[in-house]
Amino acid sequence: MASEKPIVVVTCTAPVNIAVVKYWGKRDEELILPINSSLSVTLHQDQLKTTTTAAISRDFTEDRIWLNGREEDMGHPRLQACLREIRRLARKRRSDGHEDPLPLSLSYKVHVASENNFPTAAGLASSAAGYACLAYTLARVYGVDSDLSEVARRGSGSACRSLYGGFVEWQMGERPDGKDSVARQVAPESHWPELRVLILVVSAERKPMGSTAGMQTSVETSALLKFRAEALVPPRMAEMTRCIRERNFQAFGQLTMKDSNQFHATCLDTFPPISYLSDTSRRIIQLVHRFNAHHGQTKVAYTFDAGPNAVVFTLDDTVAEFVAAVRHSFPPESNGDKFLKGLPVEPVLLSDELKAALGMDPVPGSIRYIIATQVGPGPQVLDDPGAHLLGPDGLPKPAA
Repeated sequence: MASEKPIVVVTCTAPVNIAVVKYWGKRDEELILPINSSLSVTLHQDQLKTTTTAAISRDFTEDRIWLNGREEDMGHPRLQACLREIRRLARKRRSDGHEDPLPLSLSYKVHVASENNFPTAAGLASSAAGYACLAYTLARVYGVDSDLSEVARRGSGSACRSLYGGFVEWQMGERPDGKDSVARQVAPESHWPELRVLILVVSAERKPMGSTAGMQTSVETSALLKFRAEALVPPRMAEMTRCIRERNFQAFGQLTMKDSNQFHATCLDTFPPISYLSDTSRRIIQLVHRFNAHHGQTKVAYTFDAGPNAVVFTLDDTVAEFVAAVRHSFPPESNGDKFLKGLPVEPVLLSDELKAALGMDPVPGSIRYIIATQVGPGPQVLDDPGAHLLGPDGLPKPAA
């Protein structure tokens, strides 16, 4: 066809999300269907994002993917599941008689390049951002405009929550085919402008066990996990949604901490037990509780995923004092100037009363750095061709 472009290239970005009611455990490994619903906060892409470029061309001979500049195996089952699902939706859309804006053959191979603006090794939910970005970008290339929850979910369960900004719930669904296991926005990113997020990146320690294997073992062996999923999560989802709608930080913070602690309790209840928290993680928990006790109210709240990094929620008027408390308890080893990344935070002095209340011997160097961020929007399309990670030949552009 004369109208057909030799190569179609699309670049998008997608955010990281942090669950405040945790997803842990699948009822279907193949379709990635959860044993409970979950609720998350989408973080701002100015600080944490995945950028993905996808290109299709009649000239490509095979599907290929590059992650952070290195070519990876496109045969990975979860990558394949995403691609199959997008191509299925594209065919379905075509057979439904939609006028197709891109008259491109579905038999064309795709090249994908993806990179994170944060270190993957830091354990910051890169798979959620990565698969959400892949699903969103492929959908743009193939002209798919239906719900992408299933596509993203087949890559990484929590990825479906990164398809929206603000506050997002992943409804577990009931159907065996998973068609009702979808992400929905609870409130947009503009809903709670004072909310801030601090990511405390703990010195790198290898995870004892990845999330996929970990949650499978938990499902098989933890009676506590089963009770959590069936009896405790449903009322927590309702309560968390209410806290967010009412912007009730104290209730939001307490429930966030309790749910994190309960998730880690189910990991300890797994047999053999799994412990994702490090000594530093436990010290951060203690710091938060002492900080709150000193103020007589919940001013900061922690949550931990399957790793030692803390994500701390607070309001904008508390950020500076809490960062100072972290610096006091975990003095930066050498990177004093690079210790705080992201949104700027004014340095403040801690009161002697608060220092006494924290009552902790400083542990230098055990927090590598802090990323200060806030609630942010969902995936974006980048219109600037200069943003493409793939050149006109469909291969990664050489590093600038």
